[in-house]
Order: sequence, then C-alpha cells, then structure tokens
Amino acid sequence: MTKPLRRDAARNRAKVLSAAAEVFSEQGLQGSLEEVARRAGVGIGTVYNHFGNRETLIDELLPARLTEVDELAAEAAEEPDAWRALTGFIAALLGRMDTDRALLEALTRDRPAAEQIAQACRRGVTHLEKLLERARSAEALRADATDTDVLNLILALSLLGSAAGPQARQRSLELALDGLRPQVFRSAADGRN
Repeated sequence: MTKPLRRDAARNRAKVLSAAAEVFSEQGLQGSLEEVARRAGVGIGTVYNHFGNRETLIDELLPARLTEVDELAAEAAEEPDAWRALTGFIAALLGRMDTDRALLEALTRDRPAAEQIAQACRRGVTHLEKLLERARSAEALRADATDTDVLNLILALSLLGSAAGPQARQRSLELALDGLRPQVFRSAADGRN
C-alpha cells in the first residue's frame, strides 16, 4: 500500500503538475523539465522524486487533456444539425490543439503511451466516426469521404496550424470542409445550380 504524501509533498506535486501542464502546453512534450521545476518553485530533484522521468510525468498529465476530446464530442452530439456537429467538433479540436502543443503531440505523434492514453485516443476516433456516420446519414457529407480522409485532414490541419498560425489554419479548414460537402451543398452555397 502506498503511503500518503505529506502535505508539503502533496502541495509540491500539485505545483509540478500545474507547471508541467503550462510548459508542455507551450513547448510540447519535450518541454524543459528545468523550466517545469522553476515555474513550480521547486528543485529539479523534486520533479524526479515525484515522477521518476519525463514519460511518467507526461502519462500523469495527458489523460485529463485527452478527456477534453470527450467533452468536445459531447458538445457536438448535442448539436441538432449533423454538419454543424461534425464541423464544430473538428474546429474545436483543432483550436484546442493550436493552443496546447502537448495535446497536439499526444494525438499526432508516435510515443510510448500508457494504456489509458491509448484508450483516450481510441475514444477520440470513435467520437469522430459517430459524427461522420451521422453526417453521412443526413447526406451532409460526401459519400466518398472516408473516415481516414477526415482523420488525415485533421492531422494535416493541426500541423499547419502550428506552423502557419491559426488564421491560415482556419482558412484552410474552411476550404477543406467545403470540399467534404456533397456537390449540392457547395453549388447552393456559391449560387450554382
């Protein structure tokens, strides 16, 4: 049985987790552990005493980040319009990945992952698949657009956002989403018959 942490140790652990969340969000999963310690107001040894290594610290932080994907999917499921549900989920997910490099890397990079992180990633894909099926059933999504097509689109746009900035990513998102709509919707939107 694990012995409970002293109050000061528990407080330091919480400060390290909070600082790591900030640093990894800004710098990605390779963010400086020295910077984590500095922001937490502790020595680097304290970081290693609590977590042992970078991977353990990451594995502690990421599940909470990845549950945000579940929350975005729950919001999308409440949207009555299938197209808006799908595009809202994609836009919200990309927006989160723009501001949280750790989330972006967790979802798009190969890395050794704890089983709970792998499960969260699978849940995210399942959420997307449900939204895609709903959009297909409503005939709001091109019939030939596969789940893999949309996953690749999200991956490409997430990487574009971090390289080109959120405005360029938003413009590209709008163009790409327009390309996923059936021809009848695109024609009506631009006045063609």
